[in-house]
Amino acid sequence: MTGAVATRPAQLRVPAERRPDLALSQLRLMLLMLLFIGATAAIGLRIAYLSLFADNSTNRAHAGAVARGDILDRNGIPLAQTIDAWSIGIHPAKVIGDKRALAESLARLMPERSADDYYAILSSKLTFTYLRRRATPELVAAVNRLGEPGIDLGREPERIYPQGMLAAHVLGFTDFNGNGVSGMEKVLERDLTGRLRGSGATLSIDSRVQQALEAELYAAMTKFSAIGAAGVVLDIKTGEVIALTSMPELNPNKPAQQGPDAAFNRATLGVYELGSTFKPFTVAMAMEDGIVKSFGQTYNCPRVLQAGRFSITDTHPFGRACSVAEIMKESSNIGTAQIAAQVGATRQREWLRRMHFLQRVSIELPERGRPLNPGANWGDIATMTVGYGHGIAVSPLHLATGYATLFNGGWWRPATLMKHHAGNPVPQGERVFSEETSYKMRALLRLVVTEGTGKKADAPGYRIGGKTGTAEKIAGGRYTSGAVVTTFAGVFPMDEPRYVIVAMLDDPKATKDTYGFHTAGWNVAPVVSGVVSRIGPMLGVMPDPSREANLAEVLPFVHEKE
Repeated sequence: MTGAVATRPAQLRVPAERRPDLALSQLRLMLLMLLFIGATAAIGLRIAYLSLFADNSTNRAHAGAVARGDILDRNGIPLAQTIDAWSIGIHPAKVIGDKRALAESLARLMPERSADDYYAILSSKLTFTYLRRRATPELVAAVNRLGEPGIDLGREPERIYPQGMLAAHVLGFTDFNGNGVSGMEKVLERDLTGRLRGSGATLSIDSRVQQALEAELYAAMTKFSAIGAAGVVLDIKTGEVIALTSMPELNPNKPAQQGPDAAFNRATLGVYELGSTFKPFTVAMAMEDGIVKSFGQTYNCPRVLQAGRFSITDTHPFGRACSVAEIMKESSNIGTAQIAAQVGATRQREWLRRMHFLQRVSIELPERGRPLNPGANWGDIATMTVGYGHGIAVSPLHLATGYATLFNGGWWRPATLMKHHAGNPVPQGERVFSEETSYKMRALLRLVVTEGTGKKADAPGYRIGGKTGTAEKIAGGRYTSGAVVTTFAGVFPMDEPRYVIVAMLDDPKATKDTYGFHTAGWNVAPVVSGVVSRIGPMLGVMPDPSREANLAEVLPFVHEKE
């Protein structure tokens, strides 16, 4: 039986008439592939060309901008940082849409310019210009929706100050190109933009203390309608500035919108006659020169003291003999003038030179004012008035370093805004006053707060000592009692001094609460009380009613006023 045999299928053949069609399809496919490859290559070459040769200045600027290092407070809290921000620019030659319509749209979104201004820019021969820097993401999105290829939306570093206006006069600010313009931003330019910028810079400022100082000082400035204010908290042994402020406040996030008054640093650049806050220096000079041997030493304190053609008076006149302790307690110009006269012009000037009061204050900030003094006219009368803080003008920071020198054992050290550490040790300083004088002065200034003109500066348990100062301002070439600068310079705790605090109000006004007075004891002394009560625990100084300065040094020499 013959089996069935499977037959092999014949090979598929393409009819001859269809072969040209297939070849044509293959050719078309090949052409499409070549076109695609060519287009891709053209795009790639165009991108390469643009990156190398085209005007792409904004992108190069963005890419080449150096990320500025952070500035931190002593506890690591950021005070200045750099983030990526948006900028909006325009290449007028690349605009393809209706320029008039685009100008109208830009004016609606960015009304700082008119539609005509934008149209002028779009019609100009400028290669590129910025329309807005530090733009918000919302604005960038809205501009992007305009769909205009000539608009350049770029990213660039932006300097921000996350704590707002806190310590603004310390920090300063940068320009739009990220360069330091003022303050520590200018001082630390190389450190913040150099190879080690990643670590940033750590200041001596404590943002908690800074906030308390600013809040209390601003409240007093507002309450007494002062035109300005300044304050300093200084470590008495290291010279580190823990807080420093000037008011009106500066907003470093919007520096272009600030007036010259806000930019002015009253704490270091401003110099003022600081009045009776100078009296402790005069007494200390006399003690060092062997003139004052005891706080019980007496001087004739008439109601008016004639000094040449000038008359020296007191707010609280004695009209009798008074002790050195009483002179300080009642802030007697007459008594202090006599002590200064005994010291003499030559020695007084030398003491002030050793305290660095005759030169710009020692601090890293570029904003430092030049002190004013009698100069060639430093005769007998000038010596007497300088003794109680008139005729000499220094900055509030000068005053703070002076009190640190007087109460830290007698060593002058420069103030610093950089935190001390192993690589930045505390300088030895220069000996000015003896340890004995430094110790004895504690009781004298504690007396001013417990029983004298500085009572409102006291904060229970913190043992504040210090001195009030009310100095008349000059108007029309003459001193006027209508406008004053009031200051309190203090130290706490006075039994073991650790910090200096200086608070100043420029031209405070009298109120109903102050019974018509505008002196320091009424308006600026309470600022010190409020600040110390808030910052004491932050700085490790706890209230202790059981501790006190050795007032036995002065109390036996204080008598009831007649």
